[in-house]
Amino acid sequence: MRAARWSDLGTTVSIVVTDPDALPRARRAVELELAALDAACSRFRDDSELTRLNARAGAAVRVSPLLLEAIEVALRAASLTDGIVDPTVGNALVLLGYDRDFSQLTNEPVPLRGRRVPGWWRVAVDPAAAVVRIPPGVTLDLGATAKALGADRAAAGAAQAAPGAGVLVNLGGDIATAGPAPAEDWLVRVTDDHRATLDAPGQTITIESGALATSSTTVRRWGQGVHHIVDPRTGLPAMSRWRTVSVCAGTCVDANIASTAALVLGDAAEQWLEERGLPARLVDHDGATATTAAWPRELVPA
Repeated sequence: MRAARWSDLGTTVSIVVTDPDALPRARRAVELELAALDAACSRFRDDSELTRLNARAGAAVRVSPLLLEAIEVALRAASLTDGIVDPTVGNALVLLGYDRDFSQLTNEPVPLRGRRVPGWWRVAVDPAAAVVRIPPGVTLDLGATAKALGADRAAAGAAQAAPGAGVLVNLGGDIATAGPAPAEDWLVRVTDDHRATLDAPGQTITIESGALATSSTTVRRWGQGVHHIVDPRTGLPAMSRWRTVSVCAGTCVDANIASTAALVLGDAAEQWLEERGLPARLVDHDGATATTAAWPRELVPA
């Protein structure tokens, strides 16, 4: 196998392929997919399609197929979680200081001022006409789902560019696979931080197919402990029992929807995940872990 690692979309990107000769083609496919995603969905680029859509709040706007897909994915996430993962948190994030690329944020104190989230159901989408209308005063933020969508699309694109090769794409903890897995499946180290080394505290698991997503309140932090996962019920950073949640699912989008929702749900997360049959590993602020569904048992050295 061969791997490549670089930075994009404000996070760490890595790709692993089972055919060493396929790596250049697979990486190029991932780079093209991420560039298209950034141009369509970034909240921090003045020239992005999402920025232009937000600037025309109140009007019916024709959008590209990629932005339409990303918005439909975000609205599906909201529907599946009863609004716990809601793309209309944009103004709440701005109020918390997340108004520019994460790399530009500072550790200056940020006042915690909540803003009521308008609600995802107020966004109107006409898929046939590729038209979207967001209400006046609403700012869409697709950060909760767009990166996972990018992982799914990038893995599929890389596998198409390198026929016969197995591909794993990791976008800052959002992992998607495509094509045939290695003989011993994909080896993944699950930790609090996607930038961690293999010996970091965590658990090593294998994935044959599908995806895994990890949501955490420990990485994207600024000010005095402010983080990027907003509870739509308060407009403030989620006050959760868990610091990290990892979930396996058929797609990275579905895994990410569940991991984000579980962080916001807090004490109710385990039951919510069990009811949906989703294998998950949850880590609390003291480092204690809990698992749901068929998540593999953690082996403790004798």
